[in-house]
Amino acid sequence: MAELAPIVFEMPGEVERPRSRGRGASNTAVPIDRSRPEWLKVRLPTGPTYENLRRLMRSKELHTVCEEAHCPNMAECWGAGTATFMILGDTCTRSCGFCAVKTGRPGVVDVDEPQRVGEAVAQMALGHAVVTSVNRDELPDGGAEIFAETIREIRRQSPSTTVEVLIPDFVGRPESLDAVLAARPEILNHNVETVPRLYPRVRPQARYERSLEVLRRTKQRAPDLVCKSGIMVGLGETRDEVVATMRDIASQGTDILTVGQYLRPSPVHLPIERYWTPSEFDELRDTGMTMGFRHVEAGPLVRSSYHAERHVRR
Repeated sequence: MAELAPIVFEMPGEVERPRSRGRGASNTAVPIDRSRPEWLKVRLPTGPTYENLRRLMRSKELHTVCEEAHCPNMAECWGAGTATFMILGDTCTRSCGFCAVKTGRPGVVDVDEPQRVGEAVAQMALGHAVVTSVNRDELPDGGAEIFAETIREIRRQSPSTTVEVLIPDFVGRPESLDAVLAARPEILNHNVETVPRLYPRVRPQARYERSLEVLRRTKQRAPDLVCKSGIMVGLGETRDEVVATMRDIASQGTDILTVGQYLRPSPVHLPIERYWTPSEFDELRDTGMTMGFRHVEAGPLVRSSYHAERHVRR
């Protein structure tokens, strides 16, 4: 999928259960270190707004990446009545070492899903809607037409809502990217995720240059559209590698960058090599701004969709 760095919420006595990572997995289940810095503590999602939103998603048989990827900001975002829709099912064809979304053989494409997403956006009266997906590498277009139709349905049912899509790389198919761009979202996001040296371990079925090409083609084909990408830290990269990756992303014409801390969702996912401090994230933000990004959102709990509504060019 267009991946997010996930998290698990810490609860007294919680026990992690290993699960299969599916095709291509090679990680070994080892205990998770529960000692996390104070700045990574988050509250569990609760309250009437959260419950109403959860019921709405279930009633329309929709998935959110907030739930599937164990996002640490779910309490804040759902409490404010916002969510990131995850289309094309809940099963990914890839087995990235950091992602909490399950891997396996996806089901049949639900062609009515775009309409239900549009209904949910209208019912929630969202000012800004974010739509992402699992990877569907088995489909001829990678799911691009469902992305495009979802954008069109949101436009039809909630004309004042701005739309952001967080897309996979479509295995490098330019016609798939063009199909999404033709639907004219306000923001197109594709995450590079990590530094090139770590791709074989972190994103074994992805390619660094292919992800950069998605960003480059987006700005070439739709120069007025806001182009966005994200990376995570804490997987063993050096600061120099992070800065070099940020520079590569900026050189594609990317407008927005998000940088957050990787947090391990289960014992069979990649271990955390270290926690980057808030001051280090501040330094990365300042460094990124000197590279020409219009905005850099950097912090321990920052994820691709965090404060996404603020990134729309109005």
